[in-house]
Amino acid sequence: MNWNIVEGNWKQYKGKVKAQWRSLTEEQLELIAGKRIELAGRIQETYGTTKDEAEAQIKRFEERNKD
Repeated sequence: MNWNIVEGNWKQYKGKVKAQWRSLTEEQLELIAGKRIELAGRIQETYGTTKDEAEAQIKRFEERNKD
């Protein structure tokens, strides 16, 4: 998954991210704006996960949402 494409088409990907991480708020999704590092940080913050676990979750998300 190319995160430059995700960032450029964030409105389309935002729904997929929201479906995966339901506890992320609209405000958080707006702040993420397609940035992978920001998504990882928000997952850590919201779900209380480690950096490694957040990265693993994003990797699984990428595998399921290949373009």
